[in-house]
Amino acid sequence: MRKSEGDHFLTSARAAMLCACAIFLFIALSLLCIQNPNLLIKRKPFGRWKAPDTLSIPATKEGMLISYGRELVKHTAIYLGPKGKVKHTTNGMNCQNCHLEAGTKFFGNNYSAVASTYPKLRDRSGTIESIERRVNDCIERSLNGTAIEERSKEMQALVAYIKWVGKDVDKGSTPLGAGLWPIGYLERAADSSRGKIVYQKNCERCHGPDANGELATNGLEWRYPPLCGENSFNIGAGLLRLSRMAGYVKMNMPNDLTLLDKPPLTDEEAWDVCAYIASLPRPSRDLSKDWPDISKKPVDHPFGPFADSFSEIQHKYGPFTSMPSFKKPKELMLK
Repeated sequence: MRKSEGDHFLTSARAAMLCACAIFLFIALSLLCIQNPNLLIKRKPFGRWKAPDTLSIPATKEGMLISYGRELVKHTAIYLGPKGKVKHTTNGMNCQNCHLEAGTKFFGNNYSAVASTYPKLRDRSGTIESIERRVNDCIERSLNGTAIEERSKEMQALVAYIKWVGKDVDKGSTPLGAGLWPIGYLERAADSSRGKIVYQKNCERCHGPDANGELATNGLEWRYPPLCGENSFNIGAGLLRLSRMAGYVKMNMPNDLTLLDKPPLTDEEAWDVCAYIASLPRPSRDLSKDWPDISKKPVDHPFGPFADSFSEIQHKYGPFTSMPSFKKPKELMLK
């Protein structure tokens, strides 16, 4: 049966409409992907993050750089410390003193999400920072040192290793286990007097009665890092924020007793012992250029000026939950 001219017209009109819709949809998706290029990346579901096996580091020039970067993280002081064989840049602590197991430990301040999230805008500097800038930030603050050249072999090795650690993490993603445990906040202020008792019971046997640490037998690096004093991290280090330090301590200390699913310290003990550590003296640093927009300061940043009327003492020790800038941490399940 032959179709009429009207049927042909309707068929052609429908085809033209479908074509126009497809073109519109393609243009809309293209614009959306230009604005957010991460949409183009195929994402993988993440369970618990696990670091890649060091045996998979290739036996190539790039692999040698990665291995050197790992060595620098584990034994920073031997290469860059006060008696370093490459440079005298840092205070004698190792990157691994904070980034446990060479930056690979689950919730041990690991590097899993560095390559996937950098470059990124950081409110502390108010600028978009590269991995190199972030590494130097750690050197200047946590290692109380001076920045190293971004083109140096040591910086190239550190960046190569950090990228290798996070090589299986999709761009824009942060896997479970990255960084630090988001510990719940107390409804009271953290108590340094109670924290001293927790310290004496749990921490003194390694870090010493005065929290000055214990040197390794080689005399170049620390077996147990100093938690205060001239050899410790300075006041600009991120771990001086109580929520950061408490999340770190909760999941990792005492280091020889902590099991991921059974941390020995309660949340209150973690907060209090960190209040005690934060109360101890440490090197100073000029922070005048930090947080150009003071409204972006975290609730527990311990130094003013602030965008609210709360004191430095309360911003340092809490209680934090009544402050306008307080943000409840995400609740995570480990099982």
